[in-house]
Amino acid sequence: MTNSPTKIKKLTEADVDELRNISISTFYDSFIKDNNEADMQDYINKFFSFEKLLEELKDPDAAFYFVILDGKTAGYLKLNYGKAQTELKEKNGLEIERIYIIKEMRGNNFGQLLFDKALEKGNELALDYVWLGVWEKNTGAIRFYERNGMTKFATHAFLLGNDLQTDNMMKRMLK
Repeated sequence: MTNSPTKIKKLTEADVDELRNISISTFYDSFIKDNNEADMQDYINKFFSFEKLLEELKDPDAAFYFVILDGKTAGYLKLNYGKAQTELKEKNGLEIERIYIIKEMRGNNFGQLLFDKALEKGNELALDYVWLGVWEKNTGAIRFYERNGMTKFATHAFLLGNDLQTDNMMKRMLK
């Protein structure tokens, strides 16, 4: 971990352009080696458009956070509660929809900081658990979540462009 000042910032609608840029670059860097360009572009166009991200930023049941090191955004977190959740939609759960770190900034504990922020938010909201879906081939992320007390409880289908993939559903109890 670096000794430089690191902070976590909750995003507002004014951050949509930076959010869009980091969303596209981190998603692409994370998954292009295992997916084809057309499927990646289809997903990016659908889920990381300016309009889609602005709509999500305006949703009172969703929240985005940047992790910032020395004024430079290193990664981001997206949380969903209530009706914003993509799958379970249970009132007592919090979804970690995205944790992404810029490739050059990986290995500096930023993912851990964002995960800890999710736990903090879940506890602040007095929820019972946090959950997420993680691609079954993303073994590094799966190991990270397991180290953080998350366990697999199901799988679900995830469509990346025209490629039907499988996500592991993982959960960690807060209470």
